[in-house]
Amino acid sequence: MGGEGTRLRPLTLTAPKQMLPVVELPMIERVLGALAAHGIDDAVLSLGYRPDAFINAYPAGVVAGVRVSYAVEPSPLDTAGAIRFAARHGGMSETFVVVNGDVLTDLDVGSLVAFHRERGAAATIALTPVEDPSSFGVVPTDEDGAVTAFIEKPPRGEAPTNFINAGTYVLEPSVLDRIPGDRRVSIERETFPLLVSDGQLYALGAESYWLDTGTPDTYLKAHFDLLLGRRAGPPHPAATPDPGVGTGVWRLGVAEPLEGMVTTTVVGSGAFVGAGATVDRSVLGAGCSVEPGAVVSESVLLPGARVAARASVAGSIVGPGSTIGQRCVVTPLSVIGAGVVMPSGSVVDGERVPAGV
Repeated sequence: MGGEGTRLRPLTLTAPKQMLPVVELPMIERVLGALAAHGIDDAVLSLGYRPDAFINAYPAGVVAGVRVSYAVEPSPLDTAGAIRFAARHGGMSETFVVVNGDVLTDLDVGSLVAFHRERGAAATIALTPVEDPSSFGVVPTDEDGAVTAFIEKPPRGEAPTNFINAGTYVLEPSVLDRIPGDRRVSIERETFPLLVSDGQLYALGAESYWLDTGTPDTYLKAHFDLLLGRRAGPPHPAATPDPGVGTGVWRLGVAEPLEGMVTTTVVGSGAFVGAGATVDRSVLGAGCSVEPGAVVSESVLLPGARVAARASVAGSIVGPGSTIGQRCVVTPLSVIGAGVVMPSGSVVDGERVPAGV
């Protein structure tokens, strides 16, 4: 988790990507909670960008029921370098699992580990199918699951398969000896191709839910997949349905009266919706307010955000503590940073607006 999350700026100018909430639960808690469900109870967090955000949020060293320790990189080490650094920090001496902290998945990790052990592999990659693999690492295999090539971001239309690296790996400690410790090393471009040449890399495809949350579009999708039931279970472990307010409305904690029309929305603790306002297919974080006559649709308002009277926000993300002034218009895929105040009547047309602008 050493990356700076540049694709989600300006939200990540003030918080690491994995600490951004997905329906009021930090992303890192959703990632580790999924691992805990498959019996993993200890983890090492490899940290680079803003490590204090994690350390301060979880001072007891427990995240979603998983005991964690923190390996803070002295300088960026790239993907393989970070794995080696964290594994050495954690004293890994047995088979271990590596996951990307910004990928949400329902992958059965237990099945992946079992497959890895059956094949006697040094490393095993989880694969997932996508429509367009050109932005990912493509992983063709033989009938036994042995990886035959590792092709990073092939040109559009030239990929030999649509199964891509899903960012979950099972590794033996011996792999760490193949990673140089004195420089940046990419596991996708250097370590995995080396293991392919030695016949030691395997992969297993699965159709389970998988989402890379690293862009505004997919960050929004992570919320809507939970909100619209594309993933099983409630959108938040503590959410309770409130059919008396509107169709598909979920509450978290104690909310202020919802005087407007609210449908298919999660309402955080202390959130307020004024008379004549409309909120549809959205997530209102704790302490948010949507004032009279405002319209919020298919959007995420992070905690403390305010949408003033007669403003509209569509398909966008409004950062924590930000204000969308009266009669403002915010169009799809706009990203408003933390603490921004948009003047009354302004228009944000698919832009990214950091504080101070």
